[in-house]
Amino acid sequence: MGGGEAVPGEAVGVERSGPGGVVARATLHRPAQRNALSTDIIDGLAAAFAAFATEPAESLRAVVLAGEGKAFCAGADINWMRAATTMSREENEAQAAELGRLFLAIDACPAPVIARVQGAALGGGAGLLCVADIVIAEGSAVTGFPEVRLGLAAATIAPYVVRRIGEGAARAWFTMGTRIDAREAQRLGLVHRVVDGPDALDGAVAEAIDGVLAGAPRAVRAAKALARELAMGEAGPVDAYPEAMAGRLADRRADPESAEGLAAFLERRRPSWTLGDDA
Repeated sequence: MGGGEAVPGEAVGVERSGPGGVVARATLHRPAQRNALSTDIIDGLAAAFAAFATEPAESLRAVVLAGEGKAFCAGADINWMRAATTMSREENEAQAAELGRLFLAIDACPAPVIARVQGAALGGGAGLLCVADIVIAEGSAVTGFPEVRLGLAAATIAPYVVRRIGEGAARAWFTMGTRIDAREAQRLGLVHRVVDGPDALDGAVAEAIDGVLAGAPRAVRAAKALARELAMGEAGPVDAYPEAMAGRLADRRADPESAEGLAAFLERRRPSWTLGDDA
């Protein structure tokens, strides 16, 4: 992915690529610390995703979340955690809530989020996988929830982990705190695709971007929102699903994207939202 706006020295860099910059890439830039979550990374990600949330579907169609160096995100920075031991309860809760709001912002990002994972994705890094829509990992990547081995619990990320892998798996992995290899993570649903080597990882991320860009921009966002709302119980009572889902479908059919998609199919041409091979 070329082009960009990343500034050397920033904890989180944001680059844009594709025609009109419709693909954003947010990269954690603390490789010496294995991109561990700290105030600067949390603030940088929060700012990036706050900006993404304001962009219309046509100008932001996908976000890639990546980490520079050997690790995707090795969890919380040890110095950041050590500082919390000297805080008051109110200060502790405020700090934890700030991190929680970051996970919520990534989870609620209107555009699909694709996680590019290499090396360690532990603790909060594993939480990032659970708020991404598409997770692609290199074969040697490891994830897991080691919080109990530090006398903690995976509380901030727990709602997203349980939603992703279910209560039974979460109970097991939360309480053991052991590492999970990429293939087992794929079996659990933490990871969607595993490939071998950095080149294959970049290729798989590019394929995922192409897949997202093949869909109509507003339809893609609507599909993500629907899945999220159903999983979180925000789509209304089950008994009302027939009418509620009919309304969702009617909304899509009334959107000009629907007419364009059908016309393109019948005319054997690419729809207007297709950007080409350089995205």
